[in-house]
Amino acid sequence: MNTDYEKEALTHAKQAKESVKFIRSLSTQKKNAVLKRFSQLLESHAQSIIVENKKDMENGKSKGLSQALLDRLLLDEKRILSMKKSVEDIVSLPDPIGEVVRGVQLPNGLELITKRVPIGVIMTIFESRPNVIVDIASLSFKSGNACILRGGSEAFHSNLILSGLFHEALIAEGLSSDCVVFVKSTDREAMLPYFQLDQLIDIIVPRGGEALIQFVSKNSKVPVVKHDKGVTNLFIDASAKEGIVLPILLNSKMQRPGVCNALENLFIHRDYPDISSLLEALAANDVKLLLDEKSLPFYPKANKASEEDFYLEFLDNRLSVKIVENLEEAIQNIERYSSGHTECILSESQSNILEFQSRLDSASIFVNCSTRFHDGGEYGLGAEVGISTGKLHVRGPMGLIHLTTTTTFVTGNGQTRV
Repeated sequence: MNTDYEKEALTHAKQAKESVKFIRSLSTQKKNAVLKRFSQLLESHAQSIIVENKKDMENGKSKGLSQALLDRLLLDEKRILSMKKSVEDIVSLPDPIGEVVRGVQLPNGLELITKRVPIGVIMTIFESRPNVIVDIASLSFKSGNACILRGGSEAFHSNLILSGLFHEALIAEGLSSDCVVFVKSTDREAMLPYFQLDQLIDIIVPRGGEALIQFVSKNSKVPVVKHDKGVTNLFIDASAKEGIVLPILLNSKMQRPGVCNALENLFIHRDYPDISSLLEALAANDVKLLLDEKSLPFYPKANKASEEDFYLEFLDNRLSVKIVENLEEAIQNIERYSSGHTECILSESQSNILEFQSRLDSASIFVNCSTRFHDGGEYGLGAEVGISTGKLHVRGPMGLIHLTTTTTFVTGNGQTRV
């Protein structure tokens, strides 16, 4: 292992660990003051951010990044204002630190009070989307945690200026910048030393492709909160209300194809009326259809889907489609292909809806609405570190409250245990 990378990781982890001591005791007022200043800096430095982002965009184009990945990478005035609003939303959220989640008095007179406290040092490894650095730094700081941020090489210039603006906000409020550490080394090998520092780093949250998730999980001694790929599935029942089907499908698939809650697999009940018109309408809206043998006759212009296609997170305008005989077959297919992220049913049958909800096991299950709502902001969390597909600590959008753990404070007046 590269000794320079080991030294860098140890230095960063020690800086973050030391800074937790002062962050965890900051008042809500002080934390919000930093975040407010940060949101103002995002707006006042918008043009500088765009200039740095253009460098990443040009590099991405020269490397042949797909249109969907370039869309994830892009920062324009609208998205910068959206980042600013995200920070302001976090400011408006109640501070979870110190919240009493349980308070009891035992028969022996002991008083037990369980309160939310910071986790400590959170490392996040992410790809492509530079807005992630804004959300995670803000959420971590508001919840009293230090963070170590390691972005992908494709967003290096954007990440550098955004992390620098957060440091500027901290220093302007008289605080150390060590509580938000930005890792400049983008080599995959540079990540490995961090994974061994389980005495200094409390959790690692990888956000990116399947290869990144597997790499981190395989090599880390630090607990990993998985934010795995989003193979999002939707079933159109025979009873689905026709007027809502196409708008939901287009929003789920095409609003932003390159995100984890975008639709990837569509299952259509064989008795749903006029399947041909639906497929034609999707194709007319630039959806690239991949159809199984049963659905190809309804739209022969499409390409045939392979079995492997249904396991893939495309992150573009491709959509795999199957015709199914009934709800049971739809559920079996979703169980086979799902990554445990998001499933949806369009149906007017309450019995089918209830069976769909009770049988499937994913982070979120939707009924008669777009899968694009599976998002921390849309769930009222202000923003998110990511969407966890694991089952321990947190499942679904990982927001402010999920960056806490608990401590139980026990007070007595001389009791001893028998």
